[in-house]
Amino acid sequence: MTRDAQITAFLDAAGRGDATQVKLPGDASLRRYSRLCQGTTTAMLMDAPPATGEDTGPFIAIARHLVAHGFSAPRILAEDRATGLLLIEDFGDGLVARLADRNSTTEIALYRAAGTTLGALQSLPLPQNLPDYVPQMANLAALSLDWYAPECADLRGDLVAAIEDLLPLALRKTAVFVHRDFHGENLIWLPERTETKQIGLLDFQDAMSGPAEYDIGSLIHDPRRTVSDGAKAAAWQAYLDRAGHCETDARLGLAICSAQRSLRILGVFARLCMRDGKAHYPDFIPRTWQALQRDLSHPALARLAGVLTTLPAPTDDRLAAIKSQAGQLRGHSQARVWA
Repeated sequence: MTRDAQITAFLDAAGRGDATQVKLPGDASLRRYSRLCQGTTTAMLMDAPPATGEDTGPFIAIARHLVAHGFSAPRILAEDRATGLLLIEDFGDGLVARLADRNSTTEIALYRAAGTTLGALQSLPLPQNLPDYVPQMANLAALSLDWYAPECADLRGDLVAAIEDLLPLALRKTAVFVHRDFHGENLIWLPERTETKQIGLLDFQDAMSGPAEYDIGSLIHDPRRTVSDGAKAAAWQAYLDRAGHCETDARLGLAICSAQRSLRILGVFARLCMRDGKAHYPDFIPRTWQALQRDLSHPALARLAGVLTTLPAPTDDRLAAIKSQAGQLRGHSQARVWA
């Protein structure tokens, strides 16, 4: 059965066979989304083909866990895990990132709300069988060497060791629920709801347990858009107030988690271009680099900063070289030494 036939059969079974489908723009994943319009009602179709390695199981489990504990995750309206098809609640088009671009007052209010919701998420009981992110974090930071700067591959051992030494400082007391992609394009403003439910949560299927400050770093150090100082401060204070963290400890956790995340993203964005043919992702690398430099200035990260002294900056030539190889490394596990 073709994919189109599978989708038709799924929608017919869900009573949505006559709905109009409007495809939505794609992102970094292999999942595809369409809005289904049927009279005055709408829903979202998630198309996550198992043949590409997608699995709707984690999304289903985490969505139901979040809803059960009072957060705004899309309700599951119909599911067929075997074919990778889900019908989920439609939260609309109120992306925090897009609404925040309208004016600074709106941005500050939205980021304050997101910080409050994030702080509340950290009191959430962990879902069953949630993977532990901490053992993976150091090696994932080394993606920067695999794809962004393969000529620096000899730094891998020192990079991994430096991050492994820092992680206990970031973890502090215990691991919390970590969304791992908590930023303005995965958050929906739902003004008709109240308190922490006003922030709709999307793309949480890769959530794990891990350090508290990972997600706040993802929110305020967003490589996709420049978050204003006012919005950063509002989100940060709201997060601290709701989570009840000591600010000094949280600042250290933020520096460690954000540095690890920026190193990972340098590699991921280069890989999305060179391996997957998504040539616009290198445009986000300079902002990622700036965040990395800021976090490396924290005194506790001096050893890591020393390891990275030879990691090259994203010059125009380097970015152009990455873009010139868009889609050319399909099937490769890392880039060739190209710089």
